[in-house]
Amino acid sequence: SVVDAGVPGVLRKVSVEHIPLSAYLGVVGMPGVTAWYGLRQICKPEAGKTIVVSAASGAVGSVVGQLAKARGCRAVGIAGGKDKCAYVVDELGFDACVDYKAHADAKSLYEALKAATPDGVDGCFENVGGPVFDAVLARMNAFGRIALCGMISGYDGLAVPLKQPQLILQSRLTIEGFIVSEHMEFWPEALKELGTMVATGKLKYRESVAQGLAAAPEAFLGLLKGRNFGKQVVKLI
Repeated sequence: SVVDAGVPGVLRKVSVEHIPLSAYLGVVGMPGVTAWYGLRQICKPEAGKTIVVSAASGAVGSVVGQLAKARGCRAVGIAGGKDKCAYVVDELGFDACVDYKAHADAKSLYEALKAATPDGVDGCFENVGGPVFDAVLARMNAFGRIALCGMISGYDGLAVPLKQPQLILQSRLTIEGFIVSEHMEFWPEALKELGTMVATGKLKYRESVAQGLAAAPEAFLGLLKGRNFGKQVVKLI
């Protein structure tokens, strides 16, 4: 495809002096900017507020929580499995993480999220949808803000209906879906902050690396099944 080099953020020269090259595919690339834009422009975090992010151990969610913490928020993640939740809290610095796989029913999941968000939820960065999103909706404070980034629970083609859509009205919520490539004017500012945080060790990340093109299909399936930590990368050479 042909791109307009005059548009800010479309083309840029990268430096590997303080930032690994692969990071430009993840934390200092599109996933990182997605996290930055959705959190800052849609969730609009304020110090002392609570931000919840689903798929918290992934390439986008892991950045959302760390940026929220940097802005003085309580960051609560939702992830699948004890190892991922331990990573989210112990390595990334989230205040809490709910393991959705440990809860067999909606009530149990809601109670776990309630315990992790004693003051309710002011902002939600949603990557999953389904029962996870239903639980978060029920914890949203009045005038809360929700950035819809992904609905991975519906990527297999099945419908993912909301159980209580009336909560959107009752709590006067703002919900906005977004595609980060439509907001290129914000990329330079986002990349400057993300790059500085990575270079100074203030933004942590992991990569799941698959070796060779033949491993790409399995890597993609693993991404959909939540097996990866952070950005899933296929190394060709």
